[in-house]
Amino acid sequence: MIALAALGAGTFFAVLVGSTLGVRVRVTPWFRSRSRGSARRTWFQPPNAGVTATQFWGGSAAAGFVALVVMRAVTGSWFVAAAPAIAVSFLPRAYFGRERAQRLRRVHAAWPDGLRDLLASISAGRSLGQAAGALAETGPEPLQEAFARFPQLARMIGTAGALEVVKADLADPTSDRILEVLILAHERGGGIVRSILEDLVDATTKDLKLLDQLETEGLEMRINSRAVVVLPWLVLVFLTMSDGPFRTFYRSSAGFATLLIGAVLSLVGLVVLGRLGRRPNEERVFGSAA
Repeated sequence: MIALAALGAGTFFAVLVGSTLGVRVRVTPWFRSRSRGSARRTWFQPPNAGVTATQFWGGSAAAGFVALVVMRAVTGSWFVAAAPAIAVSFLPRAYFGRERAQRLRRVHAAWPDGLRDLLASISAGRSLGQAAGALAETGPEPLQEAFARFPQLARMIGTAGALEVVKADLADPTSDRILEVLILAHERGGGIVRSILEDLVDATTKDLKLLDQLETEGLEMRINSRAVVVLPWLVLVFLTMSDGPFRTFYRSSAGFATLLIGAVLSLVGLVVLGRLGRRPNEERVFGSAA
């Protein structure tokens, strides 16, 4: 019974802390396609993160275990220590997710200038493949990183195939649309390329302005909702740091029941706040199958 209770508490705390950090905790049934699940998990890409997936998960588990032992020694209760420990184990995921989001934001901001560079190169007489290869050297810095392998790939598998690889590396809906249009422009060729790029510059600039506006308007609500949930648990940790009635109570079965009820209520509150302030995630309609 104690093991089941601890498992139930851990599940509630995992969902609670994951939601607080902005990470969705999703249980995928065994009969779901693994390829579909892996296509959605684009927040962590080992080549860009600098660590392997095994190192990442092992480090997260080790950090959570160390935090659990330390907080157990501080609070005197395994149940109270569970929430901070799970929060620490989620920090690497939140960090890499944030790093990827910042990298994609830099790429998004660089696309209008990059497309103007493409347009200028094509106006100077270059082909689309040559203009895209020039982005690896003279384009905006975020696009230089994204197109670093493009010249070599274009020689091996052609311009369209190289653009598909860049699209798969970025794994981003906004970049998907832009690169798909570039692939179409390459296939059509001729004078239509300049017209397509001019329209693409205008559309991309408008899309980025709208995304920035949505992000700014929802920021305050996300901060407030997470602070409302985190602060009571921080107060709980401080109350149980020294011997006294609070530590004694939360080491008992009644204290565990109180923590469980509090976790459920916090989770319900997070779900409601998340529904009210959630911005729908754009699906990768043009995601590469390569």
